[in-house]
Formats: sequence, C-alpha cells, structure tokens
Amino acid sequence: MLATDVMRSSFATIKPTASVLEAVQLLLETDQRGLPVVDDNGGLVGMVSEGDFLHRDELGISPPSGNWLEALLGIEENNPERERMRTLRVGALMSPSPITVNVDASVDDVVAQMDIYNVVQVPVVSAGAVIGIVSRRELLAALARRLTGQTVAGTPGSR
Repeated sequence: MLATDVMRSSFATIKPTASVLEAVQLLLETDQRGLPVVDDNGGLVGMVSEGDFLHRDELGISPPSGNWLEALLGIEENNPERERMRTLRVGALMSPSPITVNVDASVDDVVAQMDIYNVVQVPVVSAGAVIGIVSRRELLAALARRLTGQTVAGTPGSR
C-alpha cells in the first residue's frame, strides 16, 4: 500500500511570513498536528507543528520554567514581551528541514520515517510540493478500513 492511498489530500498550509498566532489559529481550525510551510510558488520550505509551539525557549523570551508558552500565558497585556511574541513569524519557529516521503513511498516507508524521527505526520511531496499528509490518524483509519474489509482508496481519510 502506498502513502498516496492513505494520505490526506485536503490540508492547510501556511507561509513563513504568517504570524505565529495565525498558525496556531489555523492548527485549531483544521485539527491538523502541523502545517506545511510553503513559499510563494508552493514549494515546501519547512513544517511547523504543535511541538514547535510548546518546546521553544530560544525565541528570545526567558520562561521561568523552560517553556515559552507558559511564559507567554503569564505575560500581562501591553507588555513588550507579549508584543514581541505577537510579531513572531512562522519562519522563525518552523523546522526548516521537514521529514518527507515521495509519492512512490509505501506505508511502511512512512511508518519507518515516523519511528526514526519521532514525528506524528509526514508530508508526501512531488517535485518539491506537498500533495498530501499522512498522520497517525490516516494510518489508523486505513487500518480500521482494512480490518472491516473496506477498500482504502476513495474512503474517508484519503480525501
């Protein structure tokens, strides 16, 4: 079975110039675990994931307990640190070399990448552009379909 058989082909992307707030809102709206970061030509330049928002203390804020999210939540309104957080761009937060698979990758290849790099989703790329995303959710949906005897292609989860 190929990654393209189970991938989500309907997904949101974001530009590196978008604000961190825009990225957070888009993640919440789409229920995605991460967003492919694309340039003006649609080329993949990075990935920003839930973990990128939770584990970044190199962003110029000295959080009291090693977590900038906790510090942000504790920063009072109209504080220069909060204003600085509002001006942060996705490009400063994203992982610039995301783990990807090509269109001819098997599901085994996807799972191997997830295991090796400890990621929960992998973009499927063709000619440098993201054409789909395989997350654990799509893999579980494919497993459920297989266990119930349904075909994989054209069923929910392979939009």
